[in-house]
Amino acid sequence: MNTAIDTNSLELTGVTSGYDTTTILRNVDLSVPAGSVTALLGSNGAGKSTLLKTVSGLVRPTAGTVRLGGEDITNLPTNQRAKHGLCHIPEGRAIFRHLTVRENLLLMAGPGHEDALIERCTKAFPILGQRLSQRAGSMSGGQQQMLAMCRAYAHNPKLILVDEASLGLAPILVDEIFRFLRQVADEGAALLIVDQFITRALALASKVYVMNRGEMVFSGTPADLESDDVFSRYLGNE
Repeated sequence: MNTAIDTNSLELTGVTSGYDTTTILRNVDLSVPAGSVTALLGSNGAGKSTLLKTVSGLVRPTAGTVRLGGEDITNLPTNQRAKHGLCHIPEGRAIFRHLTVRENLLLMAGPGHEDALIERCTKAFPILGQRLSQRAGSMSGGQQQMLAMCRAYAHNPKLILVDEASLGLAPILVDEIFRFLRQVADEGAALLIVDQFITRALALASKVYVMNRGEMVFSGTPADLESDDVFSRYLGNE
């Protein structure tokens, strides 16, 4: 059992990264066990999205290592990280708005897996089954987010990075998105989530990190966080 956890976890050790000459992350350590949900919290500008981009390869670290399943992926390009089981669902519903829902799903799936992905996604989000021929950009924001979340079902990823999945959604749709994330984790993937709804993220997570100005200021369980003054200092009353 412990071997499976080691094989499917994310581990950052001493990671420093940023943009051009601007350093955002400083000596960051973080781990995400398989089959679990880890919440990454912090105020705007704390470095959360930069951390996810560093894990997925969109930002390259200047120091430290990134390991997925025990394998060093620090210098791999983004497409190779995807082949190693990494899925990044970025903020902003990264879908092809001019294509239909079906066409978006076909691109996510890759050759030979199209029907299976469409079946899984329309089962998870039945409304998408009614919108397969509709241009993705003409759907509601919530439906577009559901389509973006279907990336979590493509290629059976080991690790899924989710950045602000609930941003701009009505509460009932937020509930649906978080149920989906719980299901994905229960099926064995490791999730690292950044979300504005702190209480919902904590309810989903078994482990939590808090960032401030590019550094980790807390690591522990949600229960530990509630009893620590780091919550009031860095997260306010959210």
